[in-house]
Amino acid sequence: MSHPDLSTVRAHIDEIDAEIQKLITQRAKLAQEVAKAKRAEEPNPHFYRPERETDVLNKAKQRNQGVLPDASVMVIFREIMSACLALQKPLNIAFLGPEGTYSQAAVIKHFGYAVKMLPLPTIESVFTHVEAGNGDYGMVPVENSTEGGVNQTLECLLKTPLRICGEVDLAIHHNLLAQTADLHNIQRVYSHQQSLGQCRSWLDGHLPHAERIAVNSNAEAARRAVIETDSAAIAGQIAADIYQLPIVAANIEDNPNNTTRFVVLGKQAVQATGKDKTSLVIGAAHSNQPGTLFHVLKPFADHQINMTRIESHPSRQGIWHYLFFIDIEGHEQNPSVLQALDELAAHTSFIKRLGSYPCAIL
Repeated sequence: MSHPDLSTVRAHIDEIDAEIQKLITQRAKLAQEVAKAKRAEEPNPHFYRPERETDVLNKAKQRNQGVLPDASVMVIFREIMSACLALQKPLNIAFLGPEGTYSQAAVIKHFGYAVKMLPLPTIESVFTHVEAGNGDYGMVPVENSTEGGVNQTLECLLKTPLRICGEVDLAIHHNLLAQTADLHNIQRVYSHQQSLGQCRSWLDGHLPHAERIAVNSNAEAARRAVIETDSAAIAGQIAADIYQLPIVAANIEDNPNNTTRFVVLGKQAVQATGKDKTSLVIGAAHSNQPGTLFHVLKPFADHQINMTRIESHPSRQGIWHYLFFIDIEGHEQNPSVLQALDELAAHTSFIKRLGSYPCAIL
C-alpha cells in the first residue's frame, strides 16, 4: 500500500494556508467597511452585535461537515470575529479579577483574545466600571449548576441600569494548586466560596485537616498559594499557568458536569435571533397569600413560554419577603412574551426586565 509523499502533503497545506490568509484579509477589510457604514448611519454605533455574532457562529456550526469538532470550528471563527471587531473598535471588557479567574476564561470564550481585558477586585466594581463608561462590557458569574445563584451578582442586577447582552456557559474543572505535592503539608486551602462548595466532598476526603478560607476569586487564591508554601488554592488551568503553580490534583470538583453561567453586561438592547432568553426580576404583589407564585407563573404557562430558571432572593423590604429571578425562553419583543408580561403585571408589585439576549452556544 502506497503512502502520500510527506513533502507533497506539506506543500499542499502551505497552499491552503496562503489561501486562508488571503480570505481572512478580505474579511478584515470588509469589517472596516462595516465600521465606516455604521459611523455614517448611527451617531453612537454599537460595533459589537451579539445577535450578529451568534448568527455567524451558528452558520459555521451548521456548515461543519468535516473532521474538526464543532467546538474547534467555533473557536476559529470566534477569533476571526474578535480580530475583525478590534479593527472596528477595540473593546474593553471588565471582569472579576485578578488575571486567571474563570471570569477571564468566560471573556476569552465569548469575545476572543483581541479585546482588552480589565481585571477588577469585586463583582460590584465590574458593574460600576461599566456603568461609568470606563468599560464597554462586563462579564460576571450569575449561577452555578451545583451551588446555585451568585448572590453578589443578583444584588447588583437589582440596582443596575445595565442590561444583560449575552450569556456564557463555562464547564468548570477545579484543580488543587500548591508548591508541595504532599497533602499533609497543606494547612490552608484558599478559593472562592462557590468553588469551596463545589469541591466539598473531595476536601472532606483528602484535606480534612486543612482550614478552608474564602477569598474574592480563585486567582487571588492562587496568588496567596504562591506566597504561602503551606497553603493551596482551588483554581483552573489558566491560574496555574499565570502563577506557575503545579497542579497537585486535577478535576477535584464533586460534580463532573459542574458548569457556571456568566452574563455579559452592557448598555444596549439586543435584537432577536429566534433563539433567545429573557431575564426578569419579579416581586409578588401578595407574597403572603396562597397561590401567589402560581399566579405569577401562570401567564408563562398560558402562552406556552418555557421557564428555564427561577430563584428566590430576599427583597430586604420585609421579613420573609422575596423577589424572584426568572429566565424564560423567547425575546421580550416576541408577541407571546409581551402578552405574558402584560398579564403578569396584575399579580406583581415589581417587574424589572434585565434584558433579552441570544442563548449560549455550547
